[in-house]
Amino acid sequence: MAPNEKTQRWLNNTDCCFWDGVSCDLKTGNVVDLDLFGSSLNGSLLSNRGLFKLQHLQSLNLSSNNLAGFLPDSIGNLKHLTVLQLYGCGFFGNIPSSIGNLSYLTHLDLQGNGFTGELPESMGKLNRLTKLLLSTSKLSGNFHHALLNLTELTWIDLHSNNLEGRVPDWLWMSELVYVDISKNALTGFDGPKDAIQTSPLEMLDISSNTFQDPFPLLPNSTRFFSAFDNQFSGEIPTTICGLVSLDTLLLSNNGFIGSIPRCFKSFNTMLSLLHLRNNNLSGKFPEESISVGLISLDVSGNQISGELPRSLMNCTRLEFLNVEDNMFNDTFPSWLSLLPDLQFLVIRSNEFHGPIYSLSFPRLRIFDISKNIFTGVMPLDYFANWSAMSSVAYVTDNKQESVGFSFSNYHKSVVLAIKGSEMELLGSGFRMYKTIDVSGNRLEGDIPQSIGLLKGLIVLNMSNNAFTGHIPPSLSNLTNLQSLDLSENRLSGNIPPELGKLSFLALMNFSNNMLEGPIPRGTQIQSQNSSSFAENPGLCGAPLQETCGGGGEEVYEIVKEENDQVLSWIAVGIAYVPGVFCGLTIGHILTLYKPYWFMRIFHSFA
Repeated sequence: MAPNEKTQRWLNNTDCCFWDGVSCDLKTGNVVDLDLFGSSLNGSLLSNRGLFKLQHLQSLNLSSNNLAGFLPDSIGNLKHLTVLQLYGCGFFGNIPSSIGNLSYLTHLDLQGNGFTGELPESMGKLNRLTKLLLSTSKLSGNFHHALLNLTELTWIDLHSNNLEGRVPDWLWMSELVYVDISKNALTGFDGPKDAIQTSPLEMLDISSNTFQDPFPLLPNSTRFFSAFDNQFSGEIPTTICGLVSLDTLLLSNNGFIGSIPRCFKSFNTMLSLLHLRNNNLSGKFPEESISVGLISLDVSGNQISGELPRSLMNCTRLEFLNVEDNMFNDTFPSWLSLLPDLQFLVIRSNEFHGPIYSLSFPRLRIFDISKNIFTGVMPLDYFANWSAMSSVAYVTDNKQESVGFSFSNYHKSVVLAIKGSEMELLGSGFRMYKTIDVSGNRLEGDIPQSIGLLKGLIVLNMSNNAFTGHIPPSLSNLTNLQSLDLSENRLSGNIPPELGKLSFLALMNFSNNMLEGPIPRGTQIQSQNSSSFAENPGLCGAPLQETCGGGGEEVYEIVKEENDQVLSWIAVGIAYVPGVFCGLTIGHILTLYKPYWFMRIFHSFA
């Protein structure tokens, strides 16, 4: 008999047995604990009449089942319940008023259902309740006075509902430590500005509402404060500087003006996440605003000018840095290569200038320096030490725990340019994407052959520069590549036929160069629009209208010569792996195979 059938039969006859998830009082035989989490139950609870006869039940967990329909009034018969968990069951309609009969309840979890309407007034009778979880439903109305008497609450989660109006000041008279009221339609706080300051609050999330001024005065115990996607304005209040326990501050997508407060450095190693994205902040980025404990810093989409603060060199835990779309005027921050954990570097759309030196970024997964004024030649070995992008494995971000709240990369955001369109990358996309974007600069010379070492690369954009020479055949090593843009350069020669074998390469653009010869055959290349090859007078073959004549042998010789170069650059990549014996052995083989290229490589490192 299938487990769900056994469970359904047991619920209907109420016999006590020792199945998994069922605990009984050995003296009386009464069921006291029923945990049927994820047991494939379906249908309505009304059909499980035996469940509501378990008068001595103290803990009930039916979460992650398919118990659609209304939550029956008979739930109020289980008067000895202390824990009720019905997370993600598919219930809809109003929460029954009989819920108020469960006067012993300390933990109520009704998250992830489709409950509608306001909270029942009878919920005010649950004066022993410490944890209330009602997120991700369709609850509406104002903050109901039903919660007024719940003075024992330490944890309340109402995020992702349709609540509106203002947050009452009596909410802070309880023992609340964790409050998540994000993703509603709340507009502000009732009561005096300092109403929250007397609470023991550690975590407050009011993001994605329509909160306006005044900005709340938070208690010193605050560790996590998220207020992004609201309508706060004016300067960021310096009262935040006094929050000595603050670990996470998320104020993106508001209307803050003025400069960044000169105080965060005083937190020493405490502040790890500082996100001020998409405000109207201006002036220079003060050195004093950099906490050495930073893991993630996002000040993109503002009007910050001057140089990138050199105090970032002290942030040895920094993983994510996004300063795109500002007015920074500085040289390439080569000193960032000293940060061992840096994974995301985005400085696009600023006024960074000068050469970009060859550096080692072993953990970097997103590198975006587009739309600046960088000049010069990229060294041929530029990408030789970028280990993370050389691997096809995904890397899981570290998570910072804050009062039971798991911060992942959900709050991070980067805009990627793919074939002329912009795509915002957030959430799990950060674990998947490995991208390089150097477009919109003034870089020249050959595209480094060492690009072929980055086998995990998903997006490569080198468009709108002044690159010359041939397209490196080593690009054919990038078997995970999905988007390639080399347009608006001065590249010559043919498109390497090997690129036709890249089965994931869905988007490509070679337009506005000086390429010639036949367009390689291959399903992905042939499916491109003709605009991807436009403005290359020497190109021919589908999808262009121009047909190709002779010259096949000449094309073959070009490809053969460039393949020899690929072999040489594979040797360069391997040479970076520790081990003298391995290096000497491969060097000896290459010497026999291609003496001229081996000597050239040897002298380049001498």
